Amino acid sequence: MGHIHWFPGHIAKATRELKEKLNLVDVIIEVIDSRIPYSSWYKTTDKLCSNKPRLLLMNKSDVSDPNLNTAWAKTISDLSNCKVIITSLKNQGDIKLITDNILELSKEIMLKRLEKGLLIRPTRTMVIGMPNVGKSSTINRLVKKAKTKTGPKAGVTRTQQWVRINNKIELLDTPGIIPTTQDDQYQALKLAIVNSIGENAFDSEFAAENLLNILLRFYPKELRTYYGFKEEESVNIESIAIKQNWILKGQKPDTKRTSQIILSAFQSGKIGKFTLETPKEYELI
Repeated sequence: MGHIHWFPGHIAKATRELKEKLNLVDVIIEVIDSRIPYSSWYKTTDKLCSNKPRLLLMNKSDVSDPNLNTAWAKTISDLSNCKVIITSLKNQGDIKLITDNILELSKEIMLKRLEKGLLIRPTRTMVIGMPNVGKSSTINRLVKKAKTKTGPKAGVTRTQQWVRINNKIELLDTPGIIPTTQDDQYQALKLAIVNSIGENAFDSEFAAENLLNILLRFYPKELRTYYGFKEEESVNIESIAIKQNWILKGQKPDTKRTSQIILSAFQSGKIGKFTLETPKEYELI
């Protein structure tokens, strides 16, 4: 079961619902995963967002390769023509940087309102991105000290609430989920590895095996050190299961359990701070 399975009907519905939300905002905060910046970035966001100003957050930088973060931020910025900020959920200093950039991006919108004789109002924004890139956590950090919800706006579904971040910014308190439709199975695989795809859509052993291959290519020393393998020893799911003594009855390696633990250890950053793709790999530099 080496194929990532998609559900087109669900994707079409999710895209329609996201577009409805996007019509309500002035500035869009798009979150991508710094461990897979290219694979977690929606390449046609311009079309989806009707060319509204966007701020991209390259999130989870605390578990990605610091040597690649800057290179990827520049590459994504050049490709998207948007400002890219490298963020971590552990760094509270990111909040002011994010809000300052939202206000900068909304200047032209507010000037146009004045030209039309309309009153200046708080900039309306929302957080979008593929599943599990840190959208909800970003919202929670932004609203940590802003408990007051301003209620539904005219023409807005009543379940959609706005939170006043400060006197100049309002945030839609529900994230916009970009459906993870991918034609490229290798990119889809990396989304599975970082847990951006429901586990029912892929086989954990297939994902773990490919993760090990990527890490052996880019970070062999760190991987071998973490699991205690010498340079001449073969590193795969079975050999890790045996070394860790994760064995089933009959002395058979428990590859299912081992695969899940490998994926979890990578996702939490226990094995190391890794980025699974480089700009050079995609011939972007």
